[in-house]
Amino acid sequence: MSIYDFKLKNIKGQEVTLSDYAGKLLLIVNTASKCGFTPQYEGLEKLYLKYKDLGLVILGFPSNQFLAQDPGSDDDIASFCRINFGVTFPLFSKVDVWGKTADPLFKFLSDAAPFKGFEMKRKWVKRFRVL
Repeated sequence: MSIYDFKLKNIKGQEVTLSDYAGKLLLIVNTASKCGFTPQYEGLEKLYLKYKDLGLVILGFPSNQFLAQDPGSDDDIASFCRINFGVTFPLFSKVDVWGKTADPLFKFLSDAAPFKGFEMKRKWVKRFRVL
């Protein structure tokens, strides 16, 4: 299996196959609209605009798993990102990115990671949520 085998719903509810992005450099990020890192949208959009013609594609995946910091609907999230940060890079439907309910794409990415830093971060977040 490769990353290009995954089919996901974009933020408008349309099915997208990651093979549509074959030959591109993918930056896959999970995002939240109501957290301290929300300004990441501005930086991600600048990065996307600067390098998209060279093949960079940023794929944004909202997640409400981190202290419930993205509670809105997909329409709410899309509107927020467009109005506040001018986001034009592809956004996908809200997903879980860790744990038993993790979207298969994020499970695949986590399992394929050549280092354990990502796993450690997930454990830290899990502990933090309990506090």
